[in-house]
Amino acid sequence: MAKEINPPLQKKIFVLDTSVILYDHDAFQNFQEHDVAIPIQVLEELDNLKSGNETRNFEARSFIRLMDEFSKNSLINEWLPLKSIGSGNFKVVMDEKPSAADAEKIFGEGKFDHRILNSALNLQEEFPEKKVILVSKDICLRLKAKALNLYSEDYETGKVKNVEELYSGKSTLEDLSNKFLDELITKGKIPAEKLGVQIRQNNHFYILENKHKTVIANYDPLTHFLNYIPEQSVFQIKPKNPEQAFAIHALLNPNIKLVTIQGNAGTGKTLIALASALEQRKYFRQIFVTRPIVPLSNKDIGFLPGDVKSKVDPYMAPIWDNLKFIKEQQGDDDKTQAKIDELISNEKIAVAPLAFIRGRTLTKIFFIVDEAQNLTPHEIKTIISRAGENTKIVFTGDIYQIDTPYLDAESNGLSYLIDKAKNHPLYAHITLQKGERSELANLATDLL
Repeated sequence: MAKEINPPLQKKIFVLDTSVILYDHDAFQNFQEHDVAIPIQVLEELDNLKSGNETRNFEARSFIRLMDEFSKNSLINEWLPLKSIGSGNFKVVMDEKPSAADAEKIFGEGKFDHRILNSALNLQEEFPEKKVILVSKDICLRLKAKALNLYSEDYETGKVKNVEELYSGKSTLEDLSNKFLDELITKGKIPAEKLGVQIRQNNHFYILENKHKTVIANYDPLTHFLNYIPEQSVFQIKPKNPEQAFAIHALLNPNIKLVTIQGNAGTGKTLIALASALEQRKYFRQIFVTRPIVPLSNKDIGFLPGDVKSKVDPYMAPIWDNLKFIKEQQGDDDKTQAKIDELISNEKIAVAPLAFIRGRTLTKIFFIVDEAQNLTPHEIKTIISRAGENTKIVFTGDIYQIDTPYLDAESNGLSYLIDKAKNHPLYAHITLQKGERSELANLATDLL
């Protein structure tokens, strides 16, 4: 019987556009045995983006340095082997119009995107035996490529495959005996094996119930016990549902160094994180609250009038609103209210854009990153890598409310972190689902 011979796999040429580099400056090394091409227009765009303190500026500079190191003693407009990752090659494609379809003639001149399309079309003409694929985070550019009979796809590295099944951090177990629940409440903790189910994630939260009562608990990976979670307020902020109680437990647990809280607007993510930080202020050198700035029309905040404070204050307003709400919950306790003001004036509580912490080592800091869904996986990794001793990092956000054009629910850094860190003993996650802002706000979430 003749042995079946599998045909060799068709080699591909992946053409990367600027959005991919700004998402991951190391992207060109992630295509295994296939060839990778960068249009010269991408280098032009990166040159225009290399100055500034935003993450995209950092990614542009990092890629330019990589290219400089990679091309030592070589010409990058010729195919160079990517020795570190296999047999694929790399080159920068020069600016030429294809002989057949011309993207600039069809879609209009003067746009880098259309010249990038022409670079990919040129490669398609030059290498008919290879499959040329344009890789872009820009949906419109991918659609234009397909209109020109050019294969195109999203950059998949760092993408969560099924976001609808993203780890929620909690489970509900029903029909448990009164004896079991009473023992958990009385003793405060019981061996996890008594639960009778396999625990798959460390620091996982449980809603345990029967027809008569509901108890909430957390699995401790250090002791392998199930710990009862009593209702606990932080700085006069009381949890309004089990998920908020779970979040507070994770935020107060000194053995958990990394926390993510995901949920819709109005579920209390930022408020609970801030109140928990204030509750533990004596254990940290500083409480640092930040959020990524997503400029309007892709303009840097330098375009806005005024000094640095007046430029960034509109972006930081939701954080100040939460601090004001916490102050109001102190009632007639003038001493505590004055203490919050003192913490702010002494910068024990610092509120600043994320770009302002670049280069810092975060030692003994309670670090809250709000709106983390607007970060890339690489940005999340960079922030966590800055953690020094006795630092706790909290990411809050809503993966379905993204303000940056090249991220979505599957590719943003918050989803990526939840998916990758879900079983680490230093990590805990909780998804908040019930809005607690107001009945009117809940109407918008439920019906509109």
